[in-house]
Amino acid sequence: MSTRDLLIEIGTEELPPKALSNLSRAFEELVCVALKKSDLAFDSAQRFATPRRLAVLITALQTAQEDKLIEKVGPAVAAAFDDDNNPKPAALGFAKSCGVEVADLARIEKDGVEKLAYSSQHKGQQTSDLLPEIVSQALAQLPVPKRMRWGSSREEFVRPVHWLVLLFGEQIIGLEIYGVTSGRITFGHRFHNNNEIAIDAATGYEECLEETGGVIPDFAKRKELVRNLVIEEGKKSKATTVIDESLLDEVTALVEYPVALTGNFDDDFLQVPPEALILAMKSHQKCFYLVDDDQNLLPKFVTVSNIVSKDPAQVIEGNERVIRPRLADARFFFETDKQSPLASRMEPLKKIVFQDKLGTVFEKSERVASLSKAIAEDLGLDVALCERAALLSKCDLLTSMVGEFADLQGLMGSYYAQHDGEPDAVSQALNEQYLPRFAGDRLPESMPGAVLAIADKLDTMVGLFGIGQPPTGSKDPFALRRSAIGILRILVEKQLDLDIIKTIESAITCHTHNGLLPETGEQVFDFLLERFRSWYLESGISSDIFQSVFVLKPARPLDFHHRIQAVDRFNKLPEAVALAAANKRVSNLLSKQDEVSDTSQSQTGLLQEVAEKSLYDAIQSKILEVAPLFDKGDYSAGLQSLSTLKVPVDEFFDTVLVMHDDEGIRKNRLALLQQLRSLFLQTADISYLHSS
Repeated sequence: MSTRDLLIEIGTEELPPKALSNLSRAFEELVCVALKKSDLAFDSAQRFATPRRLAVLITALQTAQEDKLIEKVGPAVAAAFDDDNNPKPAALGFAKSCGVEVADLARIEKDGVEKLAYSSQHKGQQTSDLLPEIVSQALAQLPVPKRMRWGSSREEFVRPVHWLVLLFGEQIIGLEIYGVTSGRITFGHRFHNNNEIAIDAATGYEECLEETGGVIPDFAKRKELVRNLVIEEGKKSKATTVIDESLLDEVTALVEYPVALTGNFDDDFLQVPPEALILAMKSHQKCFYLVDDDQNLLPKFVTVSNIVSKDPAQVIEGNERVIRPRLADARFFFETDKQSPLASRMEPLKKIVFQDKLGTVFEKSERVASLSKAIAEDLGLDVALCERAALLSKCDLLTSMVGEFADLQGLMGSYYAQHDGEPDAVSQALNEQYLPRFAGDRLPESMPGAVLAIADKLDTMVGLFGIGQPPTGSKDPFALRRSAIGILRILVEKQLDLDIIKTIESAITCHTHNGLLPETGEQVFDFLLERFRSWYLESGISSDIFQSVFVLKPARPLDFHHRIQAVDRFNKLPEAVALAAANKRVSNLLSKQDEVSDTSQSQTGLLQEVAEKSLYDAIQSKILEVAPLFDKGDYSAGLQSLSTLKVPVDEFFDTVLVMHDDEGIRKNRLALLQQLRSLFLQTADISYLHSS
């Protein structure tokens, strides 16, 4: 089968930079999927993306579909003809579906039955005939959040379209779409070579654009070039350029041929919190910042230009002239905000609604303060510091700086609290209240910060569940799933032994005026524990280990974590399989009996068999041995000790009839098994282990 390379390029006005990489990836995937669905094989695919083009190069694409032998099997011959060999409706219908007469049908034997059949050779279509529809559909299905129209056309696309290249080898594939007709003409760099460039064949696309057009079309290649250029600029200044990957992607999407230049700003601006200056440079000017060996911000920035200037100094001066007002704004906001104490903004929070049914931000701050106090008391921490941090936690929302840069909330509160003379612990807690913000993010380092982060997240969670607005499916506008994982991470990784049920009840008490649903507490607790499931599965803990602890619903997440670790270790012991099976057997036996309670005790006088006496003695010994271990939460040592019960348990089930005819003996043996099961249930229900 012969092959050719395929090139698809659509040229547009400047594409949205934050969406460019995703659009390029989706375009490649859509084209590849469509080719595979059309049974067109190819060797590889390469995507290209610049500010004003999306392209895909498919190598060694079949020039035509392979011919196919299509075989259809119809009804049984016995059911297809009557006694006089005249075709019945079944035969006539099958022939019609095949587009032939009954006489043209063959007969084959299948599964021991003679059946009607028909086979035909289906000739494959030419790839060139299939490509227009494949390309049209791929473009139409691009994940464009907002499409636009231009001119008098009713067609919509992400940006106005100016050209379309569709080459199959050297052949132009005809397609008219978005007001343009396909050809072999592309365009070079908008400023350096904005002229028509004829592409002779699909294979030479990238080389042609780079050498003739002054464009680096490969996004990944261009990204690495930008990275290296800005790093080199930092080295020239004897500094380090800090690279934010999302900013690097955005800058790469803004240029077709990158040129890195270093600019300066006044040292006076360094009196402003560095985070504000950095955000101003990144968000407004798409610049990279530089730091010295001690990670201190330097009064320099690296900008990436889309032109090779004959006078770079003028380009640098232009960027400095534009960035200066941005930094001046940040300085003005900072100085203005400091004129009023952070605490003075507490009262105006009464005018800001947090959520219609959950009151104002001021009311939320009061609830979080009350909950922080309760948590601090339970953990033996400084109550006054935790409460103060919570009361001030949302005040920076009304500052000019946060009004301009929402990403700085919490951080600016920390700076302003420090300026006002608040305790360092309070200032640090304000900065840490939203941690962790995403998976793998750092946790609060201070205890007041950890308490505030837990209280803030839990208040929102309890409130939304309480008014009947929990996360549903993929919808989680308040990021409650992320908040739940954040709470659990703080409690587990910082070793905070908090009773989460009690804490949830405290949070509910703070919502006394909001009329929360009666099932709120139970729903929030279950929601939190369910977040553990994905956490452990991702860390390699099997679902049956998780379930063995989950069914007991320990109230303390840290205790839950210790149990999981203990069961995971126990599960690797050679005795684990047999003891898990025995516990499952005991569980099944006890579930069918009404005559044994959890407090039933076996009586030595009713013990008859040697094996049951041995098991009784072993259990009594273990009760004394593991009690202090479980009391101090040493579940691993406790389960390790209980693993030695395998031998007496196996002997018991091998030789003793549990369901004895004598009611007293039967109840006594069931009580013995209940004691055995209760020993393990102090850690987990190991009957779930190896359940698969």
